[in-house]
Amino acid sequence: MGADRVVIVGAGQAGLAVSHELAGLGIGHVVLERARVAQTWRGRWDSFCLVTPNWTMSLPGFPYDGDDPEGFIPRAEIVSRLERYAASFGAPVEEGVEVRSLESDGGELRLQTSAGEVRAENVVLCTGAYQRPHRPKVAGELPSGILAIDAEDYANPSALPPGRVLVVGSGQTGCQLAEELHEAGRDVILACGRAPWGPRRVGGRDLVTWLHDKTTWFELALSALPSPAARLAANIQLSGRDGGHDLNYRVLQSHGVQLAGRLAAVSGGIARFEPDLEASVAWGDARYADMCRLLREQMSARGETPPEMPEPEKFHDDGLTEVRLDGFGAVVFTSGFRPDYGRWVHLPAFDDLGFPITDEGASTVVPGLYFTGVHFLRKRKSSLLFGVGEDAAIVAGRIGERLGSRPVPA
Repeated sequence: MGADRVVIVGAGQAGLAVSHELAGLGIGHVVLERARVAQTWRGRWDSFCLVTPNWTMSLPGFPYDGDDPEGFIPRAEIVSRLERYAASFGAPVEEGVEVRSLESDGGELRLQTSAGEVRAENVVLCTGAYQRPHRPKVAGELPSGILAIDAEDYANPSALPPGRVLVVGSGQTGCQLAEELHEAGRDVILACGRAPWGPRRVGGRDLVTWLHDKTTWFELALSALPSPAARLAANIQLSGRDGGHDLNYRVLQSHGVQLAGRLAAVSGGIARFEPDLEASVAWGDARYADMCRLLREQMSARGETPPEMPEPEKFHDDGLTEVRLDGFGAVVFTSGFRPDYGRWVHLPAFDDLGFPITDEGASTVVPGLYFTGVHFLRKRKSSLLFGVGEDAAIVAGRIGERLGSRPVPA
């Protein structure tokens, strides 16, 4: 491979959105994808459905055009839609090209790939918000006879060994897998942490639609977070499966899923949990109250009547603090993800948590390096389907400014 003015790494929604915006500016580029378009979505579990409503699949130049804007399409349709998006503007995607390293060399950026070396003036990293699965340190103490997997390796209940299942992590994924495993007849314990929750629908509309259309919830800026680590917080507990429904601690408990606090230790074949379940539920209730207050205040300020938000029901902690691991067939870790740039990007472009240091998507450390599709890159919505377009347009514009006003043939 040779030299390019712009190289995009990753052909998910972020990479394709940047490609679309660069094409609109007449800037030549190539998109390198280690596997296939929408690869991260292809790797979700079998029953996965979009958790945000279908209308959120609106990308630059490719608005949602289906007949069920507040429905939730399954994994295969998400992939199909992104494939159609790439085809709609002839995105120059080279599939099956893995980028193994990125370095700076004499004013250029050098990429070592499975297809050879590439040099570029500008590189946009769009490798997704979900890069490296995170496990708590105690995970290494699990008995060797129990299968331990991350959520990205989970396919369906029948693919797991027989026996009870411990799910560690209680964001959207953890709740959804716990529900699915329980419905399949498995005895499930969910080790819970702090996660916000909300009702799936209120007043005939989806909660995401209310927050998007009537508040600044998704516009919250990175600079407004209380700490850098806050960008690692879990997403709102909800499900898009079976038409979409509420899915939180109270719902799971009512269905028969056993809840515990955070996994604290594993020793002698016993898993021990922190006695913090009620505190975690209270934390989620406080975030729900914040959400309700935002809706009420911002809608009232516009002279609109906010929806009636349900009050959380009383929660009862069953007091589970330890369990013998005899009879458990698997532990599924859904403890979130961490950035993984440091494994292959050999540039001092990241903070202590591994997130890129940027201004409007452009690295403030490495000239010519850009990012899109990162959690809170600019705003809460930056990694979401309906949020990447805004960031992609800004990054494409910055690249255009750096290259000068002359168009570069695509």
